[in-house]
Order: sequence, then C-alpha cells, then structure tokens
Amino acid sequence: MRYIDPHIHMISRTTDDYARMAYAGCVAISEPAFWAGFDRGTAAGFHDYFRHLTEVEPKRAAQYHIRHYSWLCINAKEAENVALSRDVIAMIPEFLGKPGVLGIGEIGLNKNTPNEATVFQEHVDLAMKTNELILIHTPHLEDKFKGTRMIVDMLLGDRRVTPGRVCIDHVEEHTVRLALDNGFWCGMTLYPVTKMTPSRAADVIEMYGSDHIMVNSAGDWGRSDPLAVPEFIQEMKRRGHPAEVIDKVVYQNPLTFWKQANNWKDEPAPATAHARGGY
Repeated sequence: MRYIDPHIHMISRTTDDYARMAYAGCVAISEPAFWAGFDRGTAAGFHDYFRHLTEVEPKRAAQYHIRHYSWLCINAKEAENVALSRDVIAMIPEFLGKPGVLGIGEIGLNKNTPNEATVFQEHVDLAMKTNELILIHTPHLEDKFKGTRMIVDMLLGDRRVTPGRVCIDHVEEHTVRLALDNGFWCGMTLYPVTKMTPSRAADVIEMYGSDHIMVNSAGDWGRSDPLAVPEFIQEMKRRGHPAEVIDKVVYQNPLTFWKQANNWKDEPAPATAHARGGY
C-alpha cells in the first residue's frame, strides 16, 4: 500500500532508510526543520541547514522515487535564544519559494516558557504575512496538555489564522480533541517512549474517526523507526479496517493538507516496484 510519512527528519537517517521506505510503499515525505542534537550558535548554521533541506534531501529521496517536501523554522528547543531566533526567522523568506517547501514548521513549545511563546508567535506572524501552512510541535510527556492548550489558545487568538491550514502534531489521546474540535488538522507520531504506538494510534482512529488526522514516524537522531507508518498500516489491517480508510489516513489526508501550500505542484507518483540505489 502506498503511503506518505508527513513528518520525518531524513537528515538524520541513512540513505538505506530511503530504500527501505520505498520498498515498503512510501511515495512522499515531508521534513520539518528541527533540533540538530545540539544548540546551533549562529544564523549562518541555519542557512546551511535550510539549503540541505531544500537542495540535498530532495535529490537523495528522488533516487528512490520518493518526493521530498520540507518546512522551515527554528525549533522550539532553540527558541530560548530570542535574538538568534529572530535572525533565523528573518532569513526564512529567502527559502519559502524553493520547490517543495510547504510552509512554517515545526514550530511550537518545548518547556512552555515565555521566550518559546514569543518565538512561536513571531513564526505565526511570518506565516500569516506570507500565507503559509503551519506545522505545530507539541511538548512531550507531562508538558503536553498544557503546551497544546497554550498553542491552541495563541492560534485561536490570532484572527488571521485559519485552523484548516494548521496541523497540530504529536497529539495523543488526551490532546487529540483540542486539535479536532477547534478545526485543526492533527498528526499522531509513532515514536517509542515519548509519543504513540501503532496500536494506540489505531485506537484513536476507532474512537475519533479518520477525518483531519494523519500518522507519522518523526524518525530522527534518537530511537525511532522510519517504517512506523507501515507498522500502523499492518495494525489497521489486522483489525479489519477497510483499505479505503487506511489509505485516507496514510495518504489522502496528508496530501489534502499539503495541497493548500503555496508551492504545491502535483500529486506524488504512485509507488514503484523497484528503487534505484547509490547516492
């Protein structure tokens, strides 16, 4: 079955992961800007990072017939440095017109601090001025509900924001309603320890339905699985869900959300039987 992984950090994955994903049916991914495992000290470092996202990864993915899209921001983990964040935000418009850029993300909160909230709102302001989609990062573990509530309140407090052009990611059982009931798209992240399992994600689909919801792996530097979405597909099949429902969650929903992007061109090609190697 073809699928899309709408949140995965391929800069931290080997090229072999692209091959494995292609064999499993992946036709497209989107890669949000995120924390590199350490705090970067200059805006120049982010400039090079944005070039990597918009120039290098699309070529690496294309060799396996996977369409690569990206999102741009300074991640919430680095948002305590407001001066650096403002330098990075000022640089983002240079890249928004590049092929495959879907919008601003993943922005949000990490520890729910005032500085993080300031930087979040300045990202949102940029997105509104440039008419971009937004991808939201919500905090982990005990900070998640409070942080998600803060994010939703800030978004709803800005009359320029259209909820249907925002995806709130990393939702769990106790936050999914905050997203859906307020008109946002939402993403469930299949990631060990700090987020969801394929089984829990299937439970959420059974409780809340398949509208405006998608799943992703958020594969990155840490313990994570780039094949988490196919594992969700198998869990849904095991429970007897029809193919059209599974396809809606893992392909049609992310595609429908993405099609609102300024840079959207065309639908990813269907999965192919063979992938080419070598980078």
